[in-house]
Amino acid sequence: MITIFNVFINEVELHKKESKFMKFEILKKDNLKRNIIIGGCVVLIISAVILNFSSARYRSTASVPIVDSEVNYVRPDLNIVAIVVDGVSTNTMPEGNYKLLDTSYCTINGEDANVTLSWDQTTQMLTVTPFTTRGTKCYLYFDELIGFTISQMLAGYTKSTRTDFSTTVTSTTTGAIYESADTTQYDNDGEVYYFAGNPTDNYVYFAGFYWRIIRINGDESIRLIYQGTTADGNGQITTSAYNSSSNINEYVGFMYTVGSVHGSGTSSTIKEELDKWYEDNLLSYENNIDTNAGFCNDRTPSTSTSSSNGEGGTGTTWTYYGAYIRLENDSPTFKCSNESDLFTSLLSNKGNKSLKYPIGLITADEVVFAGGMLGVSNVNQSYYLYAGEDYWTMSPSYFGAPVSYAPFVIYVNSSGRLSLESVYNVYSVRPVINLKANTLFTGSGTNSDPFTVVS
Repeated sequence: MITIFNVFINEVELHKKESKFMKFEILKKDNLKRNIIIGGCVVLIISAVILNFSSARYRSTASVPIVDSEVNYVRPDLNIVAIVVDGVSTNTMPEGNYKLLDTSYCTINGEDANVTLSWDQTTQMLTVTPFTTRGTKCYLYFDELIGFTISQMLAGYTKSTRTDFSTTVTSTTTGAIYESADTTQYDNDGEVYYFAGNPTDNYVYFAGFYWRIIRINGDESIRLIYQGTTADGNGQITTSAYNSSSNINEYVGFMYTVGSVHGSGTSSTIKEELDKWYEDNLLSYENNIDTNAGFCNDRTPSTSTSSSNGEGGTGTTWTYYGAYIRLENDSPTFKCSNESDLFTSLLSNKGNKSLKYPIGLITADEVVFAGGMLGVSNVNQSYYLYAGEDYWTMSPSYFGAPVSYAPFVIYVNSSGRLSLESVYNVYSVRPVINLKANTLFTGSGTNSDPFTVVS
């Protein structure tokens, strides 16, 4: 501890009077007052310096708010030296759809600062990471992004609704998109827009691959299913068992914990395949991939085929799961009834936050909304999810016989219908991802002119 000033009482004379009154005489009173004022000022100055250096030294990230697009943030720690928008120098940050270019950089004492810069056009916030040194100077370069949002895309479609799911949809539905008929067709975040039948204008080109739009989620993120390296691909990235273990209920889980209905301690065989493919193909495109949306592996158990009673779901108890009961009753849903079955990444604000990467599979309910159906007579080779291959969904069906006790998961049959099979069978793997709601696109959505993500 540093003592900044001392107060001295130079001399005090104590006089005893007959009245027993004690009197103190304070000498050099004016000098004392001056010392106190000067000492206080010194304390304030030193404290401010210490706090300022401490703040600059230990800050790992600095975010600079820009008010009304004007660069009015002035401090010695960070200096925005230059702003170049579409090749023209300016003193204002750009408004609208602009991207901060990779050529932007910062320096410290004339040397590269080796920092990461990011720009949020919605909040007008520039972020510098890490930020550890005073006097950092930054040079910012922006280019306008030409494209349209998902809201603008939706405006180009005719809206329809569906309430009857007892038949397949085989018609060409180009120019049309379906919307939630009522709140029962919402997902966990709100109203959903989805494609059904055989649209020819829901193609997306992203990360070097072709995809098809399944739906616009309630939070306006865009759910895609993989189509292939060409627009006429079959969607297969590999083949895999859903799970290599198959003697108890828990193995219907996309992730599972033995002894728990809704556990997520161990990855399934198919999830490991998806994670590997994501690492190899999508890591460098994560800026466009939504990390908040989830993938529903509905493990709501029941020992009844007609309604859910919450019983079963572990060990070898004969169990029917939510999707199986709904599809038997032609009543699909976009909602995930149990938060622990909504598989999300660690960065999400909902779900179980158990995923390493934000990638999953389509649900059986989504297949029904798209025009597919469960049952041997419900062949559909005329809707956009038909691939001519057997591929897995992530919807459990039941645990039990007829051949032997095993967990069964719903899959899309090579004829386009939904069917049930034990988890140890090997079928195609068809990834599903979500793009961020603020993603910009060009194109018309056809296979020759797909909606292309503006990076």
